[in-house]
Amino acid sequence: MTDKPIEEMSFEEAMAELEQVVAKLESGQAPLDQSIDLYERGAKLKERCEGRLKDAELRVNKIIAGSDGQAKGTEPFDAE
Repeated sequence: MTDKPIEEMSFEEAMAELEQVVAKLESGQAPLDQSIDLYERGAKLKERCEGRLKDAELRVNKIIAGSDGQAKGTEPFDAE
């Protein structure tokens, strides 16, 4: 796991760390306090991944197809 702020992580970084968190929690080896901290971080990582996926979905949905069926560009979207 890294000390990088979650809001600065790429989708891939957040997903990789989330997988590590889940593995640690599933192992049952972490003490209770650490498990709670891991669960909280995991929830934030999940939220980050969902947000990045939503952004990607919005971008894909903005693709404009030309009359020949080929993509001819994209429209900007407002990410919140």
